[in-house]
Amino acid sequence: MRPAPPSDGGGRFPLGPFPLACGDTLAEAWLDYRVYGALNAERSNLVLHPSSYGAWPEDIAWAVGPLFDPNRHCIVLVSQFGNGRSTSPSNGGPPLAASGWPLDHRDNVRAQVRLLEELFGVERPALIYGWSMGAQQAYHWAVLEPQRPRRLCCVCGTARTTPHNRLFLLSLRQALTNDPSWTGSGFTAVPERGLRHFALIYASWAASQPFYRRGGHLERGAMAVETYVERHWLPAYQRHDPRDLIAMLDVWLANDVAAAAGHQGDNPEADLAAALGRIEAATTIVAGRHDLYFPPADCAAEAALIPGARFVLLDSDLGHRAGNPARAPALQAQLRQELEGLLQR
Repeated sequence: MRPAPPSDGGGRFPLGPFPLACGDTLAEAWLDYRVYGALNAERSNLVLHPSSYGAWPEDIAWAVGPLFDPNRHCIVLVSQFGNGRSTSPSNGGPPLAASGWPLDHRDNVRAQVRLLEELFGVERPALIYGWSMGAQQAYHWAVLEPQRPRRLCCVCGTARTTPHNRLFLLSLRQALTNDPSWTGSGFTAVPERGLRHFALIYASWAASQPFYRRGGHLERGAMAVETYVERHWLPAYQRHDPRDLIAMLDVWLANDVAAAAGHQGDNPEADLAAALGRIEAATTIVAGRHDLYFPPADCAAEAALIPGARFVLLDSDLGHRAGNPARAPALQAQLRQELEGLLQR
């Protein structure tokens, strides 16, 4: 008998003892999730939307309505491991170690497969949709479980972390771990200095040069970029346990669908092509014209390796945040149009 879908709008899905891809086992693990809409009789309308870096379900819930109609779709928002809601260093999950946090996107996908199968009775979701680190999880779904997702939409994210993107991530990690309160595996106090450095780095990369050139920060009531960071970026990271921020960075650093799928030969580009060539889902890859994390050229190169994939460019100076347009109706409309077309495929 198939399980009845949850009727409480979401909560915590227990995974019990959970073997990790690295070979370790968590004594107890869980996923945090939210549900909007209802499954149809065929259970063919489920959309899975994994979280991005530092995001909780309420941060990505804006997509319900502007992008996905809850009267037509059952939209499941799921917290990735490490974000403070699902199993994380801050809530009893595995601690940080010198070699990095032991989980990666293989673990996210395996846990999410169980969530959909055991709680919703869905083996083949209609769509896996993700932005940034959510896009990384979507790529892993399509490569590691190629017969499951019917459709795939990856927005402003790549299937493998590039060398340039890696430098950005390492600078963020170093900003936190150079704080005087860092012990090597945790913090003795809130790393105020580290978080301020962290927010400065993030703000300089997340928006684009054209955004600041036209005074985008001024539109948000900040006369100086320093004030803009203090008001609009620092609070977004102060709300997190800094151990969780590092854990998610470690997952992002390890992002590589080729390695996850066992393609690790002498030719990294051939390995990536072999991994992305496994994708069977109807696929749309979306890039932001001024995204500094995941430049259009990187996204387009990966899209070219996916059979039948459509590549779309968002022409916006919001940089990386063009792919998360909670306050940009025109971009929402463009994404919705692309998703409507994808859902017809």
